[in-house]
Amino acid sequence: MAASPPVIVLVRPQLGQNIGKAARAMLNFGLTDLRLVAPRDGWPNPDAGPSASGADIVLERAAVFDTVEEAIADCSLIYASTVRRRELVMPVVGPEDMASSITSSPGRSAILFGPERSGLETEDVALAQAIVTVPINPKFASLNLAQAVILLAYEWSKHVALAQPPAKDEEPLALHSEVDGMIGQIDEALVAKGYFHPPERAQVTRNTIRSIFTKTGWSSREIKAVRGIVRSLLGPARKR
Repeated sequence: MAASPPVIVLVRPQLGQNIGKAARAMLNFGLTDLRLVAPRDGWPNPDAGPSASGADIVLERAAVFDTVEEAIADCSLIYASTVRRRELVMPVVGPEDMASSITSSPGRSAILFGPERSGLETEDVALAQAIVTVPINPKFASLNLAQAVILLAYEWSKHVALAQPPAKDEEPLALHSEVDGMIGQIDEALVAKGYFHPPERAQVTRNTIRSIFTKTGWSSREIKAVRGIVRSLLGPARKR
């Protein structure tokens, strides 16, 4: 069974024209699942259609979400299209490695793209398993939104025909919502123990913890096991 095409998630996009151009880039390479997170000018946007140049099916199917977490809740493999972040310890891969992983993944994948001017925030990147970076001229490292989408969509399309089923059945990857639930449980346990100190460093520490737990490729069974361990550590000891 072939892997599902990746979901393209535009996080807080600013211009309807850029959304339309991204949709056109997607359809060029067979991608139709577009998700928009809090588009600045709302949705639908009348400026998107003309820029899509006929990629109406992508715009018509586009789904809108309030948060990135909601947009990727049904995905198990998430890439953040951005530059390397020094504040996050997480894998940084190129487009080819990303495409190879997506085409061999048994679950649904997503690629996050940030706003045109500022890119993804650190909190957005921390939701991904890895950063994907396009190797470009460091003296002019400027890609617009549609260019970034088309480069990664093209790389994925090159791998589709080459994708092979795994040699043996593998456990399906956990959904992002399952991983998020585990991280939330761990966070509550750490808060109860006064772990986050000093308070002004709490968010940085939370980002680090999230990046640790989102880059490992958990299965649903493993998520349940870890959550059981946390419950056991917090509860009273069993009588022998």
